[in-house]
Amino acid sequence: MKLFSDADDTALLMALLDRCLTDAQVRFDLPDGTRTVGRGPERFAVKVRDPAFARRVLAEGNLGLAETFMDLGWEMTDGSVEGMLTAFLRARLDLEITGSPRTMARMAALRAQQLLRGTGENVRAHYDLGDELWDTFLDPTRGYTCGYELTPEDTTQQLQEQKYERVLRKLRVEPGMTLFDIGCGYGSLMIHAAQHFGVTARGITNSRDHAAFAQKRIRSLGLQDRVSVELGDFRASRGSYDRVVSCGMMEHLQPREHRDFFEVYRRLLRPRGYGLMHTLGCVTHTNDHDPFIQKYIFPGSTQNPLSVIAAAVERARLSILDVENIGRHYLPTSRAWLASYRANRHTLDPARYDARFQRMWEYYLALCVAGAALSDGAVWQVLFTSDYRRDLPRHRV
Repeated sequence: MKLFSDADDTALLMALLDRCLTDAQVRFDLPDGTRTVGRGPERFAVKVRDPAFARRVLAEGNLGLAETFMDLGWEMTDGSVEGMLTAFLRARLDLEITGSPRTMARMAALRAQQLLRGTGENVRAHYDLGDELWDTFLDPTRGYTCGYELTPEDTTQQLQEQKYERVLRKLRVEPGMTLFDIGCGYGSLMIHAAQHFGVTARGITNSRDHAAFAQKRIRSLGLQDRVSVELGDFRASRGSYDRVVSCGMMEHLQPREHRDFFEVYRRLLRPRGYGLMHTLGCVTHTNDHDPFIQKYIFPGSTQNPLSVIAAAVERARLSILDVENIGRHYLPTSRAWLASYRANRHTLDPARYDARFQRMWEYYLALCVAGAALSDGAVWQVLFTSDYRRDLPRHRV
């Protein structure tokens, strides 16, 4: 038996929104009438079909908001999903709405399941979803980490290629050097390094789709003698290299795996070598796991503060040379992804990607935009060396 009616839940949520929204206004067209909450220049309108909408949001926060969107429980009739989510984040609704004990129990059970499944299965649950999906929003190089903006007119591909350039210049890559990419994804950074910096590169990924796409692209570009990708666990990486890099890998590791991760850097780097690690993180002491992201998008993922990353680097006897947070570049990156997805989602096969999946993916990318604008997230780039006694550059890139 419910202690409160749907009308009670709706009244409570509307009062909360009206109190918190000080620079935006939202009109809710509800099953029992229309309510307008908040004040400010931004205007949004939402058509609500699910009578339990308010209860789900109050009890489960972003997970309830996302799942009712996925199930057509609500839709925007004025403004954008990402715009409204940004307004909610600006109002700190994430702090105002406390998850119910039931939701907390669900999250605990979900995290336990992810830990048992292991990093490899968690990664494949996201990345092995089929080329058709990635073609809707990624650029031809298949760059799927935060890009780097130089001008507001930059295309999705330019954002990624400028990121590759910046990473490789930080590593001070020179022709004839060898490069290893831990968790190389689609091989885009290595291909760029071979084409534009004259290096020989090797990488490893535990995603079957990543490996297949990378190997096909390497062959199509005639780079088989300079770039190679293997399928396997990052701990199986072998060899000796002038430079070692990883982009978008650490956020998929559990804390117990951090030592192994940076020991691989230590083992692979030649004397006087440079390493760089690019990862999603946070600028706060801890980062709460978003239940929607954990359940549907990146199971088992983490966003580490710089202190955790630095401690792991130091334990591996590597010396940090430079740290940069490029998180502000995630906003143009995620906006470009969302725009591309909306323009191309009609190409998805509904037999494989049904309407609920497609709305889930739209919500995920919209949440990326909102999070990039106002969350405690970061994108850390940490540069380090295997020998701090070498002659080091006087200026940062």
